[in-house]
Amino acid sequence: MIPSIKEYNGAIADEFKSDFLYLLTIGTTDLSLVPGLTIAGATPELTHFTPAADAEYVILGKCKSIKTIPVSPSGIPTPALITRASLSFINPVKLVVNAGSRIIPKIPFIDLQGEPGKDIRKGAISVESLERVLENGMTLGEELSNYFKTILIAESIPAGTTTAMATLLALGYDAMDKVSSASPENPKELKRRVVEEALKNLPNSLEGKIAKVSDPVLIAVASIALGFKGKIMLAGGTQMVAAAAIIKALDKNKLKDITIGTTRWIIEDKSADMLGLVKQVDVKLMASMIDLSLSSFDGIKSYEKGFVKEGVGAGGASIMAFIRGVSNQELVKRIDEQYKKLINS
Repeated sequence: MIPSIKEYNGAIADEFKSDFLYLLTIGTTDLSLVPGLTIAGATPELTHFTPAADAEYVILGKCKSIKTIPVSPSGIPTPALITRASLSFINPVKLVVNAGSRIIPKIPFIDLQGEPGKDIRKGAISVESLERVLENGMTLGEELSNYFKTILIAESIPAGTTTAMATLLALGYDAMDKVSSASPENPKELKRRVVEEALKNLPNSLEGKIAKVSDPVLIAVASIALGFKGKIMLAGGTQMVAAAAIIKALDKNKLKDITIGTTRWIIEDKSADMLGLVKQVDVKLMASMIDLSLSSFDGIKSYEKGFVKEGVGAGGASIMAFIRGVSNQELVKRIDEQYKKLINS
């Protein structure tokens, strides 16, 4: 066992030693416009720019859709910073998939021909769009299997934990108040009100339920994983448990190939229950024991106070770096170097 990684529910870190593809799946949900629901952007309106900017930063090291990297209202930087620093030690192939983003990134990407998610209280996406993304995502996953034995699927979608909670509940899991938040103060009451309203008049069919309360990223992540033939790391927090639940509902046997890779901040989040959700869905889990208290920058050290916690595959990417012998000290130094470069530019 690698000291900087913890394994849960039968996960084995050594299974992820081979070369891998990093795939960032982006999308938006109009829930991010609800004031107080997410801090994944300086204002609710800017949350729609966050996924495109995250994708640009991971690929280019700079953003084109906005002038700087996405930050919380208090100026804490996107977890894309951790992801890019982690991947810089490995240099894997990196691809961006657009599942349904209101803002299109100004870089090359693969388009699953989905649509941005609407407010789940009124219905998230059309069944036609769901079916199209499922089909296109599975086709993409199958094609990528010809070139890679391992894939890391990451996500960027502000307010995604709320749609994740709604999705888990719609699929029959005990998930109310158990998903995490990018804020140290998890807005549970607001999430609960939104989700309870969204779950009213739920369709009977599986596709109808998912289309009503989910988001384009969860559907895309699940579909790509369903098509891919090798080892899969779903890199993210409680959102990836919802993606695993969709996968299980569509093909129960597929979960044997899947491990969720997250950060210790998600595991330690007392306002959520990541381990309980993982056991309910019965999916493997690994946590990166990354420690940013060594950073020279207060914005980065804020992660240790419960801000942000996860996103853009930060946990999975740092796990991949640790598996390959990178130390926490080396990783934090690289994060600081990249952050300094951003500040200076």
